[in-house]
Amino acid sequence: MTSLKIRILAGISAFVALPSLAFAEVGRPVAWQMGMQDSGSPVQDFLASFHNWMLVLITFITLFVLALLVYVMLRFNEKANPVPSKTTHNSLIEVVWTLVPVLILAAVAIPSFKLLFYQRVIPAADMTVKVIGNPSWNWTYEYPDLGLNADKTAKVSFTSYLLPEDKAKAANVPYLLATDVPVVVPVNKTVKLIVTSDPDGIIHSWTIPSFGMQINAIPGRLNEDWFKANKEGVFYGQCEELCGKDHAYMPIEVWAVSEDKYKAWADLELKQPKAEELAAFLKTIRPTPAKVASN
Repeated sequence: MTSLKIRILAGISAFVALPSLAFAEVGRPVAWQMGMQDSGSPVQDFLASFHNWMLVLITFITLFVLALLVYVMLRFNEKANPVPSKTTHNSLIEVVWTLVPVLILAAVAIPSFKLLFYQRVIPAADMTVKVIGNPSWNWTYEYPDLGLNADKTAKVSFTSYLLPEDKAKAANVPYLLATDVPVVVPVNKTVKLIVTSDPDGIIHSWTIPSFGMQINAIPGRLNEDWFKANKEGVFYGQCEELCGKDHAYMPIEVWAVSEDKYKAWADLELKQPKAEELAAFLKTIRPTPAKVASN
């Protein structure tokens, strides 16, 4: 059997096996996934709803145009219609083909503008996290709400690095998505993000697909965004801006935990624990990933 046949059969087998992927974790991609990642925030709920509506609308338009083309080819070809009509105007058709596209545009524009405002108008925040993209291809996080030092810097500040492949496999977490230290936030709380990049750095982009959000980190500029995790879990993302040679090694890991666990984490962080102490504590508060039917 040729290698091409083997690849074709493997592809068919994998497609047939899709239903066996009964459940996937919210907050991360799955193999052979079709469609968006499952939602973990109200914004992504809105995005998914808008996407599904557009899919229905586009499908209807495509089928309608296809039906018209087939009808015209069958009804008005030279054999079926040897004497062509000389009609040049039809008021009703002209009104319809002017009005219907306007209605279609309105059906697209109204929900899209609603979504745009929902994404960009930041609601009253329960907490703030500052995100800094570094030129060494990693992220620094600051929690100014937890207090400031004498020099006006955040007391809780840490840099998150890619978890090495061997450690990722040992911990059974996805390599290239997992980090050594996660961002911890309370579930069902509005988190305001202040996003920037090191003044001597380059443009990055902080992105969490399950939150339906992406915001650029630009040197010398502060951008703002927000998210609200509506379920406990581990949510992964990556830098979505082509930022250089280690672009692929700049993951994001967010833990949405209960308020009690978040408070315990914040209290420990304020004490500036050793890495071993923090790692041991994180194992006790790691949320169980929410499971959903895979698509």
